[in-house]
Amino acid sequence: MESDAAVLLDGLSVRLGRRPVLDGVTARFGGRAIGLLGPNGAGKTTLINTLLGFVRPTSGSARVFGHDVRRRPSAVRALCGYMPETDAIVPGLTGVRFVCLMGELAGLPARDALVRAHDVLHFVGLGEARYRNVETYSTGMRQLVKLAQALVAGPRLLILDEPTAGLDPRHRAEFLRLVRELLEVDHVTVLISSHLLRDVEEVCDQVLILRDGRVAAFRDVAAERRAAAGSYDLELRGPEDEFVRRLAAAGVSLERAPRGRWRLEEGGPHTIPLLLETAVACGVQVRRLERRRDSLEEIFLQAMGEAP
Repeated sequence: MESDAAVLLDGLSVRLGRRPVLDGVTARFGGRAIGLLGPNGAGKTTLINTLLGFVRPTSGSARVFGHDVRRRPSAVRALCGYMPETDAIVPGLTGVRFVCLMGELAGLPARDALVRAHDVLHFVGLGEARYRNVETYSTGMRQLVKLAQALVAGPRLLILDEPTAGLDPRHRAEFLRLVRELLEVDHVTVLISSHLLRDVEEVCDQVLILRDGRVAAFRDVAAERRAAAGSYDLELRGPEDEFVRRLAAAGVSLERAPRGRWRLEEGGPHTIPLLLETAVACGVQVRRLERRRDSLEEIFLQAMGEAP
């Protein structure tokens, strides 16, 4: 059974022993790149393990492309590629043998697994290092070979757990470039669990934030960006009352926004020139004028109850 939703969670609850870890989580992931956020102990790892069939739901359900993780765990795993947070390499194997082995374990015939191993290692930039033993790889190279093994079987859902942990800025940027390239050229859906908000903000179009095993926020950030395309945040200095009055008389309204700012809805191509002309006439300095978009940090802090 297929579904247009990569992941569908319906009242998903999980207990480990007597301890509730996930509690009534409901969400529908229809985007191409999904960010999974939350503090330590929020339930992110348990959710991943549940999707992969390693942990059984206590109640509710989870589906991956229409397949129930409780009833058809093997079918779900066949659709998934998983890059773990831990350094899960096999010492004594070259990069190509390691990735080939992972492909065979995923069900590929040996010849196909070997061909695919060469292909994905070239894709992630390890073509020249594929005959070196994996234990000789640097931290950045180990992250890349873990990505390669997650891709070798051609997954429809690619799960990345803290994929840029320990990477320097250059290698982090390169890793995120690879993820964006995957989203452009392949039909894969990517689920990224990360503590680095900037990584998720750069790549993801949907975000699920967990807190104490519950949904603290679920946001379609791509849709919000589109909806806010004609909105601006303003920061002013000077006689604001007269400035706002004159704009209102001209049909342009400003609304108060948090942190002493104003919010402007663009009414047409004349709006910004009129605003700047009025600012000059009123002796108001426009200290900031930028398109509005809630940052992921603001969304996260609101979800944690820590918004300024």
